[in-house]
Amino acid sequence: MYSPIQLLKKYIVYWFTASNGNGHGIHSPFIFEFVKKVLRSNKKSDHFKLIEEHRKKLLSNRQQIEVEDFGAGSRIQKSKTRKISSIASTSLKPRKYARLLYRMIDFYQTEHVLELGTSLGVTTAYLAASQKKIITIEGSDKVADLAEKFLNQHFSNVKLLRGDFAVRLDESLALQPKTDFAFIDGNHRKDPTLAYFHKLLEHTDEHSILVFDDIHWSAEMEEAWEIIQNHPAVTLSIDLFFIGVVFFRKDFLVKQHYTIRY
Repeated sequence: MYSPIQLLKKYIVYWFTASNGNGHGIHSPFIFEFVKKVLRSNKKSDHFKLIEEHRKKLLSNRQQIEVEDFGAGSRIQKSKTRKISSIASTSLKPRKYARLLYRMIDFYQTEHVLELGTSLGVTTAYLAASQKKIITIEGSDKVADLAEKFLNQHFSNVKLLRGDFAVRLDESLALQPKTDFAFIDGNHRKDPTLAYFHKLLEHTDEHSILVFDDIHWSAEMEEAWEIIQNHPAVTLSIDLFFIGVVFFRKDFLVKQHYTIRY
């Protein structure tokens, strides 16, 4: 994985080379609509305040738990025994991006949502605020316990599965007629990421949306992202630096890729 300094340098390059985040100079009607009605939308859910209050509690919780990690691990946390506050500070998706996922689901009305990487359930809660059917998978049992307790108290539309993604992914896909929206977060390695992508492709259609987390986490994640972008089924990809979004719409006659400042 890249060091924080390497990542900062990459982010600076991204910021100065990306397309304007307000839509100026973007000629694609679909992307212009995405920027105006999704990326820059202020639409909120009544659940947002509750979710952020829960985030604050997690960030101040110094209880230690044992963490099982099936992925590339944490850039900062190396020990298996970690404080909940430390997990929250390093693994929870920032509010800005979690709310963007909510807006994508809401705007495109994606019915069946899958998340690979529940963590402590904060991003899951944002997905669930859309009122769509959510299936989420978490590899660490103790982390899943904390997420499930919160989610069960406030959302009835979430099903949490525990275990390695490679083991539980087929089961989760079988529980949905198709995957309309998937957020892939939790195993930041090239080969597993590509394996999830190809498995998900079997359950998507032209209106599905896949979102990959931390596409610039490491050189191999950047390689995975490039391979995904260039796949024949992908007709449009959007690089927002910390996440990458892919679409499969057949009305795009020419493959398009955008890097947008966000």
